[in-house]
Order: sequence, then C-alpha cells, then structure tokens
Amino acid sequence: MIEKYPAVYILTNSHKTVFYTGVTSNLLQRIYQHKMHLADGFSNKYGLKLLVYFEMHEEMESAIEREKRLKRWRRDWKIKLIEKQNPDWNDLYPLIQG
Repeated sequence: MIEKYPAVYILTNSHKTVFYTGVTSNLLQRIYQHKMHLADGFSNKYGLKLLVYFEMHEEMESAIEREKRLKRWRRDWKIKLIEKQNPDWNDLYPLIQG
C-alpha cells in the first residue's frame, strides 16, 4: 500500500507558480491534509493542492535526504523533473487513492 512508505512529493497551485517540496511517511494522508487545508503554513498560504510529483522510498532517511536535495534545486530543474514523470501536470492524487 502506497501510504505505508516514505515519500517525497511536490505540490503546486493551479497556476504552477509556486512549488512545495515535502516528505512524509503516509503520502495519501498528507496530500489529503494539504487538499483540505488542514496543513497550516506555506502550502496553505499559497493554495498548493495539486500533487504533481512524488517518489517512494524504502527508508525514511533516504526520503529526507532526497527532499533536502530537491529543496536546493533551481526551479527549472524541478520543472524538468515533474515533466519527466508528469508531462501534462495532472493532479496525481487520484492515482494514489487507488
């Protein structure tokens, strides 16, 4: 089950102008929290509810390291990463819901 594994994810808003990179041990639950405005802070402030990228990891340590690296990436690098997996910028939340 996808929600039981560490994951790194990228959210954006409907205009694709702002990105949020996060890490979680339960992707399904965490994205639900973002979508329902239950996650205070940056993502809620900027209306970041579209899951446009995620990757699963075996260990939380590797997910945390990957999140840290992605947060240092330039915007254009993140766009290329997203478009490699999700060229149409679809909201991937329905995909992880099963």
